[in-house]
Amino acid sequence: MINQPPKNNYLLHIFLFVVTLFTTTLAGAEWMTAKTIFYNLPWSEIWQGLQYSIPFLGILTVHEFGHYLTSRYYKISASLPYYIPMYLPSLSIGTMGAFIRIREIPRTRQQFFDIGIAGPLAGFVVAVGVLWYGFANLPAKDDIFRIHPEYKRYGLTYEKYVYTEQFLQEEDSLAFIKSQQEGVIPKMDSAGKKITFVARPETYKEWLASNISLGDNLLMRFFKNYVAEDPNLVPNKYELFHYPFLFAGYLALFFTALNLIPIGQLDGGHILYGLIGYKNHRKVSPILFTLYIFYGGLGVIDHTGTVNFLGEEMSPWWGIPLYLFFLYQVFERMNEGRFEDTVLLSIGVLTAQWLVNYYTGLTGYPGWFVFGFILGRVLGVYHPPALQEEPLSIGRQVLGWLTMGIFVICFIPAPFIFGE
Repeated sequence: MINQPPKNNYLLHIFLFVVTLFTTTLAGAEWMTAKTIFYNLPWSEIWQGLQYSIPFLGILTVHEFGHYLTSRYYKISASLPYYIPMYLPSLSIGTMGAFIRIREIPRTRQQFFDIGIAGPLAGFVVAVGVLWYGFANLPAKDDIFRIHPEYKRYGLTYEKYVYTEQFLQEEDSLAFIKSQQEGVIPKMDSAGKKITFVARPETYKEWLASNISLGDNLLMRFFKNYVAEDPNLVPNKYELFHYPFLFAGYLALFFTALNLIPIGQLDGGHILYGLIGYKNHRKVSPILFTLYIFYGGLGVIDHTGTVNFLGEEMSPWWGIPLYLFFLYQVFERMNEGRFEDTVLLSIGVLTAQWLVNYYTGLTGYPGWFVFGFILGRVLGVYHPPALQEEPLSIGRQVLGWLTMGIFVICFIPAPFIFGE
């Protein structure tokens, strides 16, 4: 009796896509308007979120179908994309991404390589198109006053004032923000003079802590400097959220770089495995993973010995043991449970992080710890061997190293910055 490959549950795939389209549209509308659905966000503005959800899901879909169609080309059983909807008011991008299930292990190094590279390459091409369109069609600079009327009293030089603590300490700033979130545009006279409200001073620190800005990478700098017709129209790191094509493209670059990290069975891991083979990848991958965790933890222990871990300042007496325990958990599976090796590696990484920060002042991005923990404990750092270890053709090798270059220009050292 011949085993039939599992069939796709088309209704489930369609349902997950529709729900994800709705949650991303809702999230996009909130980012575009700086309002939330709980403050009377009207349907007319919710539908505007399609300007974000369609390009973002389009890039995500092209990425996953790159994997799917390549798998089918090699007659490897694979599922259609599973979309993962997620919605959190004001903080969500509407989804946790998408994935396909490859039900058979690829038989050759070339198959691993082709399936791994097809997704990020296809998605990257579409992301570049979305960003090119977004930067070539930027609105007038005063369009921001439609979203943030509280900025208007400063004119087009608002950037010099509104991202400071002094701005938040003005008695009416939070009242402007609150009324605008509720869907009420504050009344202003023809000269744009401010209206006095009574604000709660105890909320200033809370607002500062939740303030979010976006990082930068080489590709975004290219678009800002060479594609935007007027550099003065390019939104700053605090306002890029409100530009749907730019935000969708930015997130696409972030996820492209995340997938192209050349570790384990990520897309980048498949590509590097195809380029250098099983034995070399098994040596290189743990080194890259250790450097990844090393960068993320730079500055966790500063020159005074204070530990800033998980967003909280801690005494070194209990902060350092807690951080060492975290490092041990991250590295244990990579070291295949060898206790002494894992302890020594954890202590070595911690010591090196402190020394680099002490002598250079360099800091990393602890946000990478979340994905690092998943990679170290769940996904794994090593790549399985193929049944056939034949080397790749010259053309594939060139394409593979070019894709590693795409990883470099897409990688955002600090993608989401809170409280600055």
